[in-house]
Amino acid sequence: MNDQESLLAALHEEVRLHGYDPAWPSRFAAERDRLVSSLPEAFVEIQHIGSTAVPGLPAKPIIDILAGVRSMAEAESLAERICRSGYTTSAEFNASLHDRRWFMRWADGRRTHHLHVVVHDSQAWRERVDFRDALRSRPELASRYAALKSQLALRHATDREAYTEAKSEFVRSVLAGAC
Repeated sequence: MNDQESLLAALHEEVRLHGYDPAWPSRFAAERDRLVSSLPEAFVEIQHIGSTAVPGLPAKPIIDILAGVRSMAEAESLAERICRSGYTTSAEFNASLHDRRWFMRWADGRRTHHLHVVVHDSQAWRERVDFRDALRSRPELASRYAALKSQLALRHATDREAYTEAKSEFVRSVLAGAC
């Protein structure tokens, strides 16, 4: 499989949840260190977010990384360097985003990392960190989220966007303190 075919396979892979892997935090740490080394002083802070950052939670085995920058103009200016460091992106998808830029790292036809570049300590930053922290600190909430994700992965196995959108009401309710 050539690089283009592998990238297309990664973009169209099915939604498949895996049991929690205790290696996920070390995979995050290794990628964080690689980013800091290849893009020195580019980021204010880098955090592990998403389901792979919550011990015990099943997840798609993709490490979600939140990288804080000082402004969206800075995020834009980093895009080419991020891509040279092993990521790819969709200009079309990023054009639809106002509060972040999204990048994907892949290997062997599957996604391995998502990099979300946002303004440090912005609403987008705080929401992602707050949601992760709520799941980490409240096992019953994490359990409810795991059950929802399992149902949605079956329902939207071939539509990643629908899967993500279907989780958004739960995420909003947690951030609003309703859960």
